[in-house]
Amino acid sequence: MQKTIPFELIALEENNYHITVYCKFDNDDEGMWVIDTGASKTVFDQTLEHLYSPLEVDDSLEIKSSGIGGARLETTLGKLHAFALGDLRMEPMQVALIDLSHINELYYNATDKKICGLIGSDFLLKHKAVINYETQELILQTEDL
Repeated sequence: MQKTIPFELIALEENNYHITVYCKFDNDDEGMWVIDTGASKTVFDQTLEHLYSPLEVDDSLEIKSSGIGGARLETTLGKLHAFALGDLRMEPMQVALIDLSHINELYYNATDKKICGLIGSDFLLKHKAVINYETQELILQTEDL
């Protein structure tokens, strides 16, 4: 089955757009995600501790993360609480946790908005995502959910 999620294009500066989708957590908190097709893993803001449970990281599992500039980012793992994208309910899922303060400063200065995370290619591939810029919709497959 397909689910269609409306998205908004946010202009951080002229001709620099990011795709954002809104979500609602089970505790009624709302958040804004950036769809980041260049990110290999979905990441969530570690400062939003009430929206995830930390996971123990086995010594054999090394978590690596870096931004586009190549700088290493301190990363841990968490289990995100259930949330909804539009009318699509997302069950708790594992995410990488990083401090998104630097990204939120950029977003807040440009738009007065904050983001809770970046939806990466792991999520987009799993749900066979299609981004339709003309209709500003993110189309996700739900068979595997």
